[in-house]
Amino acid sequence: MRKINKSALIAGLMIAFALMFELAAHADESDQSTTLTFNQPIQIPGQVLPAGTYLFILAANDSDRNIVQIFNSDKTALYATIQTIPTERQDVTGDTALAFAERGDGKPEVLLKWFYPGETTGNEFVYPKQEEKALAQDTQQTVVANQPAVPNSDNPGAGN
Repeated sequence: MRKINKSALIAGLMIAFALMFELAAHADESDQSTTLTFNQPIQIPGQVLPAGTYLFILAANDSDRNIVQIFNSDKTALYATIQTIPTERQDVTGDTALAFAERGDGKPEVLLKWFYPGETTGNEFVYPKQEEKALAQDTQQTVVANQPAVPNSDNPGAGN
């Protein structure tokens, strides 16, 4: 009888440890923290980010999960806090996906959408109405991390 209790105790501890490990492994998914490196300047609402590595995070705001904060790679400098709107995509990927508008004429690409790996709902960056109209006419492409860029086959402003 004593061996059964020890076995049950060991099994219970192993299950508890496995559950704690599983929770810890997914702890940072709540803020969708994503490190992105751009090899050229990228326009976001209100400014142009120079080429470099940035940390994109959903702000810790219980009432509004549509605020994206952009930090430098070690999170010591905040570059932007941006209101976004939810956007959907049909094909879920296991990697980060970004949608850009290519403006040409030496202008930086414009970041339109950011999708966290495995999510169907992402964040669409909001631009002033006049700029949105111009961006809708530009060629748009979706880039999935670790995969080649894919031009959107729909009309230019359709996104992904």
